[in-house]
Amino acid sequence: MDVLKMLEQINGVLWGPPSLILLFGTGLFLTIVLRGLQFRRLLYAFKIGFGKEDSKDAAAEGDVSHFKALMTALAATIGNGNIAGVATAITLGGPGAIFWMWIVGLLGMATKYAEALLAVKYRVKNAKGEYSSGPMYYIERGLGQKFKWLAIAFAFFGAFAALGIGNSVQSNTIADVTKNSFSMPHWLTGVLLVALVSVIVFGGIQRISTVASFFVPIMAFLYMGGATLILILNYDMILPAFGLIFYYAFNPVAAAGGFLGIVVSEAIRNGVARGIFSNEAGLGTAALIAGNARADHPVKQALVAMTGTFIVTIIVCTMTGLTLLITGFWDPSGGLLSGVPHDATLEGGALTSAAFGSVLGIVGEYIVSFSVIFFGFSTIVGWYVYGEKCFEYLVGSKGIASYRLVYIAACGIGTVANLSTVWAFADMANALMMIPNLIGLLLLWKVIVNETNDYFTNFYREAELTRSAGKPINQ
Repeated sequence: MDVLKMLEQINGVLWGPPSLILLFGTGLFLTIVLRGLQFRRLLYAFKIGFGKEDSKDAAAEGDVSHFKALMTALAATIGNGNIAGVATAITLGGPGAIFWMWIVGLLGMATKYAEALLAVKYRVKNAKGEYSSGPMYYIERGLGQKFKWLAIAFAFFGAFAALGIGNSVQSNTIADVTKNSFSMPHWLTGVLLVALVSVIVFGGIQRISTVASFFVPIMAFLYMGGATLILILNYDMILPAFGLIFYYAFNPVAAAGGFLGIVVSEAIRNGVARGIFSNEAGLGTAALIAGNARADHPVKQALVAMTGTFIVTIIVCTMTGLTLLITGFWDPSGGLLSGVPHDATLEGGALTSAAFGSVLGIVGEYIVSFSVIFFGFSTIVGWYVYGEKCFEYLVGSKGIASYRLVYIAACGIGTVANLSTVWAFADMANALMMIPNLIGLLLLWKVIVNETNDYFTNFYREAELTRSAGKPINQ
């Protein structure tokens, strides 16, 4: 049996009904016990994340501001899962996969909120004086030593997953796009990536967060600007595209010509898997960086963290999906709207690039090409932080240097690996780190609710009373 078939069989089990029930169930349960907090407090969360750092947070313990923590998380999250991953989800699961990505995202906002809250509450200082956090810490410190095996399992799978979802998948997609757009051989892309990633990751969390804070807003503006222009030029097809998404979320896509058709279960599976890949809600990755934020209460960084899921899934992934549907670049026969056939060999980021190019010409292709390159690079750098935190938990700070070398090597190897194998590896790694994290969240749900009630009863209410009195506030 070859490696790809073996990975596909493993994923068939890992992403089967039990895991989907655990994922949806956790998000739904947290949404209920938090009374839809991700919807009620979304605007307030954006205010904290993108507003000026207040004096209380500036004086609080932590390594970086709310904004830098969010940008570092987005650097690791807004990546090729939003470009190549959405394209893969639609080609394998049909338009309905977008609907299931939305569901995962909306419920996942509550999940990511919970992860970040626990991260700040149970964070610890490492040997370098920096904060370390993540599911392994809140599982061990929140649930006790009898659950340490679960904490170790997450850390092991997290260090392993970083080599795939945040590294080799990204470098593989970058290599494909640079070859298609600039005729650059894969090996040369690998050499350049290895050199650049080495410079950044050896600079530590401060350098990584600074780079992320600079590049992420620029990258998002470039990509979203191109997608918005395509939608404006094809405004009459936006509602029909949404119609396809809702219809095929619950109905199979019929076979036509050389197209084999898609059953509803594939729409759900691919939408969920790629949704998790794009926003990482439930994986526990938000907790690995949230603990570095300066915050006078765990809830504040938790609110900021959940905005990342909204930005990634509801905004970025939707824009990509609509572009692919409107241009017909999800089905080699031309899709159900435009009827324009395209090269059936195109996949992933190259497919999205071709979709942009079909409307905006060479400029559109370059927008996606540069977005893939910079999104992918920032994700590689951001995910290194995640992998290091997990590896540090397992072996201590002395082993970090060796992990850096392995991580950098995986970046180079990813550029020449088979795309299908790399994606299958990423899906497997995602599931393996997701399961222990979700178990930990469910067992600690009372802590999450109590901390939330404490903040909105004491901190938040005090701020609102001060505001109503016409006095300046720091909230």
